[in-house]
Amino acid sequence: MSGFPKGFYWGGATADFQYEGGFNEGGRGLLSHDYETDGSLEHPRHHTMQLSDGSVKNYRSSFFYADPIPQDAKPVFLDNEYYPSHQAVDFYHHYKEDIKLMAEMGFNIYRFSICWSRIYPLGDEEEPNIEGIAFYRNVFEELKKYHIEPMVTICHDEMPMHLALKYNGWADRHLIDAYVKYAETLFKEFGSYCHYWLTFNEINAVRGFGPCGTRESDGYTRYLADHHMFIASAKTVILGHKYNPHNKFGAMYAMSGLYPRTCKPEDMLQSQLARRENWYFIDTMLRGYYHPYAKSVWQHHGFTSLEISEEDQKILRDGQLDFCSFSYYRTNTTQAGDAWFNVGGNDNPYLEKTPWGWGVDPLGLRYVLNEIYDRIQKPVFVVENGMGAIDEPDENDYVEDDYRIQYLNDHFKAMRDAITIDGVDCFGYTMWAPIDLVSLSTGEMKKRYGFVYVDMDDKGHGTLKRTPKKSFYWMKHIIETNGTDLK
Repeated sequence: MSGFPKGFYWGGATADFQYEGGFNEGGRGLLSHDYETDGSLEHPRHHTMQLSDGSVKNYRSSFFYADPIPQDAKPVFLDNEYYPSHQAVDFYHHYKEDIKLMAEMGFNIYRFSICWSRIYPLGDEEEPNIEGIAFYRNVFEELKKYHIEPMVTICHDEMPMHLALKYNGWADRHLIDAYVKYAETLFKEFGSYCHYWLTFNEINAVRGFGPCGTRESDGYTRYLADHHMFIASAKTVILGHKYNPHNKFGAMYAMSGLYPRTCKPEDMLQSQLARRENWYFIDTMLRGYYHPYAKSVWQHHGFTSLEISEEDQKILRDGQLDFCSFSYYRTNTTQAGDAWFNVGGNDNPYLEKTPWGWGVDPLGLRYVLNEIYDRIQKPVFVVENGMGAIDEPDENDYVEDDYRIQYLNDHFKAMRDAITIDGVDCFGYTMWAPIDLVSLSTGEMKKRYGFVYVDMDDKGHGTLKRTPKKSFYWMKHIIETNGTDLK
């Protein structure tokens, strides 16, 4: 059976506030996510805030919920709450061990995010934090030792708290200059190590205080923040290409597949129009201009225009991304009358579901790969894909995760067919997440994705011992054979 193209990238992906920990070490500043509690499928995560009258209230802020936050509300830590980002699974102290495990699997790439507030604790100081620079330099050196190519996410759904409180986050253009300065520091300090950069993570899905630092959750504020991120991304691409013409830039999009519920014309049109919630971001950043349908998207969200200068338009044209990366976890359906959305939708009755209700659709990955490549005809990279499951370790913390092996095997076959049969220029895959970490959506540890089991429960208790699962050895063989032995 045919495998993947020679030189195909195989690896894993993580995010700093879900994986790194060390939130009060090495000069790191506070992030908006540091005030986000744990949760569950039934009880959404929330940010803990204190109002001017002394009362404390909880506000949701995630991909799925974005409560408006009063102007007088200030983030506060509560003794009776657990904040997963503080420890996460402590990559900060385990990075050598974790990277060695990745190397044992045969990874030739590792996608990770750099914590903005570890480089600039407030987000916009004159000089960077030298301890933060030193930590990430050690990470890059460790990757270099094992010949693992880094792919860096410059901003993974996070906001230095100072920028959120002082400027209302990405609603203010000040963030553009702060971000570009931060990115330039990364190019100066780590440019000799890294040539693949993602400017933002799942930019089409972020909103509200947690990822964007905005107190408002209305449509205008969200799309204004997005515009500022578009400009920051484009300016960073222009700058990064000047630093090194070999640098390649992408951004990451949440691209769950979206099918019409039926073949009724009304449902077909609904799926086309709703899909523009995602194409809006890809088209603007990879084509370098706002598509004419952008106005209909704005109107759908309650406003008619954004202030976009001629200079902004030129920056977008000059700062187009080199490739498109995306996450793929599931597919959903939509029908006439449904709300538009970036992630989620109605269930597909033909699919099995994970314990968290996500439809398992390997063929949907082939569908989405073709959908994206047909539209933009630039290289694509699957930077997140995986299955959140409840793992049951034995007395030695070993997990027989055949369900994960089957999930990945089927998705890999679909990806291979998109490349070898359909002609999609997909040059790599990083699985979410190679080592168990805290779930973004629920803040749980029991929702596990990794090839490596981490001894930690939902409240952060445990030894943090790392133990390879059965899928670890399976993945090692898949990489060794470049996918020729898929079942």
